[in-house]
Amino acid sequence: MEQKENVVLCGANSYEQKYYFNQDFSSLPEGIQKELQVMCVLFTEDVGGVLTLEYDAAGSLEFKVAVEDQDYLFDEIGSELKIRRYQKEKRELLESLELYYKVKFLGLPLEETSKSGREEDD
Repeated sequence: MEQKENVVLCGANSYEQKYYFNQDFSSLPEGIQKELQVMCVLFTEDVGGVLTLEYDAAGSLEFKVAVEDQDYLFDEIGSELKIRRYQKEKRELLESLELYYKVKFLGLPLEETSKSGREEDD
């Protein structure tokens, strides 16, 4: 399966006060879906803008933030800090979601995905 564009897992929009979950991932447990929703919605309530969690072509899960041009209330520094905090506190969840995507959607063998784990950032 060749992927040219990022695949959105979920996202929240502070401007429209909406949450989006990609139904292609509906096989994820409900508890994980709820945790993603809380994470995205709290992010946009705290700092504003639009947050999406997207898989790149390699299957890495990325936090993408978009802001409208005239949004002077958006907290850019808070946004970066919150993303780093999520990446640290939710590391196990995020790594599991990457593994799930690589195996289920990219069709990579489980053995291959476990060898290419993330490097320690600490």
